[in-house]
Amino acid sequence: MGNPLDGINVLDLSQGVAGAYCTKLLAGYGADVLKIEPPNTGESTRRLGPFVGDLPGVDQSLVHLYLNTGKRSITLDIQAVEGQEIFGRLAAGADLIVESFIPGTMTNIGLGYEQLSGENPGLVIT
Repeated sequence: MGNPLDGINVLDLSQGVAGAYCTKLLAGYGADVLKIEPPNTGESTRRLGPFVGDLPGVDQSLVHLYLNTGKRSITLDIQAVEGQEIFGRLAAGADLIVESFIPGTMTNIGLGYEQLSGENPGLVIT
């Protein structure tokens, strides 16, 4: 028997604990979650302690490791035109996008519901 969310594709653009925990739960129920992190800085929980061996580092945050278990991860600059194009292609095959930007940010960079739902009318963005 499969998991309840097998076959559900989620794009996780969230920063911080709340969105990451939401998508951790979705991954735990079988959703395919792709964590999309900004280049250079990565997701903000990478800088939260405690750290493995008490040595701060982008791959050492126990908070980040816990919240992103069961997810795939890429870096993508959605502020850049090329990154927006790539994200648009990813969104065309997604069921859900979880993001935590200031309201209107995604729309302002051409990645809001109005822009993305033309290719994928069943898309849910939260």
